[in-house]
Amino acid sequence: MSKSDSEALNINVDENKAGSEQGSVKALEVAIGRQVRTFRKRLNLTVANVAKQAQLSSGMLSKIENGLTSPSLATLSALADALHVPVTALFRGYEEQRDVTVIKAGEGLPIERRGSGAGHEYQLLGHTIGKPYTIEPYLITLSDISEVFPVFQHSGTELIYMLEGRVNYRHGDKNHLLEPGDSMFFDAEASHGPDEILELPCRYLSIIVSQSLD
Repeated sequence: MSKSDSEALNINVDENKAGSEQGSVKALEVAIGRQVRTFRKRLNLTVANVAKQAQLSSGMLSKIENGLTSPSLATLSALADALHVPVTALFRGYEEQRDVTVIKAGEGLPIERRGSGAGHEYQLLGHTIGKPYTIEPYLITLSDISEVFPVFQHSGTELIYMLEGRVNYRHGDKNHLLEPGDSMFFDAEASHGPDEILELPCRYLSIIVSQSLD
């Protein structure tokens, strides 16, 4: 790569980073504005009423509510007082927009787990970030090459929901017949897994919740 190509690449990276940061700031402005408007209307107050109590102009408050400007911390504090809510309440709308994962049909992330070698196909459908708990949703497919593998054991709690096929699913020393529409919720520290595949193809959702180790 030539020096000019390298410089151009660096410029593009910097521009992309700047664009991403600007997008985040804009999203925050919009989220704050929506929260301010929501709390104002909940109190049946006009823009003029709240602006006066927060010592702002009506025009400035309108800009804030429409996400057209970035209010200072002092302004946010004044608005929170006028609306009788903590300052943190004005950020809730932005926080709620995080952690969204959309997986299109057939596009789940293939994951290697214990049992993959026995013909069990795992597709991860999402994951948690920065939480005190971990949630792992999987779409599991058993095919004609799948082997029974009833010795899974791990921390946490698991929910299985059958989508297709029939299977005898073992938990501890007991077998449970699972058919489409059936669910099974259990302590995952006990040995568990498909003990007998009765009808193929067999697909089910597996959602595992455990305490985060981070």
